[in-house]
Amino acid sequence: MRSEKIIDVRNLTESSVTLQHSSLEEERLQIKQLLHLLAPSDANSSIGRDVIQGLTHIPKTLPPKYFYDDRGSQLFEKICELPEYYPTRTEAWILRQYAGEIAQSTRACELVELGSGSSTKTRLLLDAYHALGYPLRYIPIDVSAGILESSAKQLLREYPSLEVQGLVSTYELALQHLTPTQLPSRMIFFLGSTLGNLNFQECDVFFSQITAALEGGEYFLLGVDLQKPKQVLEAAYNDSQGVTAEFNLNMLEHLNWRFQGKFDTQLFEHCAFYNDQVNQIEMHLRCLKSHSVRLEALDITVDFEVGETIMTEISRKFDLDVIQQELQAKGLKPRQVWTDPKQWFGLILCQHC
Repeated sequence: MRSEKIIDVRNLTESSVTLQHSSLEEERLQIKQLLHLLAPSDANSSIGRDVIQGLTHIPKTLPPKYFYDDRGSQLFEKICELPEYYPTRTEAWILRQYAGEIAQSTRACELVELGSGSSTKTRLLLDAYHALGYPLRYIPIDVSAGILESSAKQLLREYPSLEVQGLVSTYELALQHLTPTQLPSRMIFFLGSTLGNLNFQECDVFFSQITAALEGGEYFLLGVDLQKPKQVLEAAYNDSQGVTAEFNLNMLEHLNWRFQGKFDTQLFEHCAFYNDQVNQIEMHLRCLKSHSVRLEALDITVDFEVGETIMTEISRKFDLDVIQQELQAKGLKPRQVWTDPKQWFGLILCQHC
């Protein structure tokens, strides 16, 4: 479910390009701000363009990145703890069982995480490499400077030999600016079910970007949510506590704040279902009453008909054999695959060949 959070360009300053820290503990921490590399004129002209395009499209859509204002991020953390939401705990179980095998297969390598967030599951990998006596060097990548810095400082307290070089950046930009690793190898990893938010074409581009960022012999560890019974999937996105519904509706509140919108969340309801024709969960906001909404900052008024929906997210569910073939076609040769006993989730370790 997790997607890249939206970038608040108001907080980007030249002084934040590189943040160095003075305490003894934080001498092992460096955080680089890459978002300034986006031309300001381009960034300003593109703000909200995807909202305009999505809300004028038939059917209407909105990018999942607009889930993640502060409230949305808090709600997602709650979602990960729900009994119905299996991906987080299932992937964590796999990592607890097999992180040692991953470390043994890759040996000493720099760990690069896309969408690091709170780095919770990262600790399972760090423990495994530490247990084998390998040096610990970690490059978390996230668009949220605050959560990246706070989680990095916590990791430094827990791992005295760890070095962290955080990159405040989008995935694409960070992959283009990785510097040569100081260790014998590198492993980029992309955990969670975020790959499912990409359609087939976007997934193909993403794999090409991973290949371009790796040298021959380096590694890519990918988490994928697998196909499973429809009732299990739909329950995970329609939890009994209504947290996912609140998370989905909060996107409209985010648009209200960010673009001076007039959305009334009482006029929409959460809807999530499994589309078995394309093997994906679809999350929508369904209009309950015909009305119009003004977004002043974007100078646009949008009409909604009763029953009309806005698609806010897709979450594709994968077949292990098919996704391995797609990785292989991009020069990312699958070396090992690990799953849970129910085969609900998979980790695929690939090597750039």
